[in-house]
Amino acid sequence: MHVKTGDEVLVIAGKNKGSRGKITRALPTENRVVVENVNMVKKHMKPRGQRQRGGIVEMEAPLHVSNVMIVCPNCGKASRTGHRILDGDGKISHRKVRYCKACDGNIDQPKNA
Repeated sequence: MHVKTGDEVLVIAGKNKGSRGKITRALPTENRVVVENVNMVKKHMKPRGQRQRGGIVEMEAPLHVSNVMIVCPNCGKASRTGHRILDGDGKISHRKVRYCKACDGNIDQPKNA
């Protein structure tokens, strides 16, 4: 998948087109992501136990990953991503990172920087 948990994304298709939000959960086996405050649905919940109440709960539903586009932290635009391999320091020989195809800047920051 071209997005990860914690990425800011723009919804490019569907009823929430144009909405921005952070990815709270990624479901790679289903090719879906959950974006905060986007694709809100109402779910009827049955009470479980004595403390939890039942009722109608509003929650986020998953979106297909093809309907979101990552927002580059460098240029602030929604753009496509690519992968490149960077030379490592001493411990790691190579490192695969995502980059923005609009500004050619790295999206993934090095972990030790």
